[in-house]
Amino acid sequence: MISLLILRFVIFFLIYLALAGSLDMQEIVAAGVISLLLVWITRQSARSEGRMRLSIKMIMAAIIFPLVFLKALLLANLDVASRVLRPSLPIKPGIVKVKIKLKSPMGRLVLANSITLTPGTLTVESSEEYFYIHWVDVKDGSVAAATESIVKEFEKYLEVLFG
Repeated sequence: MISLLILRFVIFFLIYLALAGSLDMQEIVAAGVISLLLVWITRQSARSEGRMRLSIKMIMAAIIFPLVFLKALLLANLDVASRVLRPSLPIKPGIVKVKIKLKSPMGRLVLANSITLTPGTLTVESSEEYFYIHWVDVKDGSVAAATESIVKEFEKYLEVLFG
């Protein structure tokens, strides 16, 4: 469990510094304090998931997931910006149902927040197997197509991290 907490601290610390874009001493101290606070807040999930063992696959997923999220964030921002700048682009807003494979509460939370933080999508409801997502441009309302478009790429890495 200690190694999982240390991994979380390192990930939080590096993400903070990457987002801050500075290696000033005040940023490093702030990153350390905030990372410790986040590790303390998430310690309960570390206890409940303490059976997990740190592996190379998990470390790689922890490194790759933020990059996948940033790519999705960038593409979604460009898509929404183009729709704002060119109102002639059609939109077809609606709520779609997507199938979720993640079982851990923390994994489901990170997935729901990742979807919500991506412009054009908003997690509005969750159940045992499904999330209901408001999507700014529903291309195909089927569960399989919506799951493929919105969830699959995130879930692949979150499943390794959280189960």
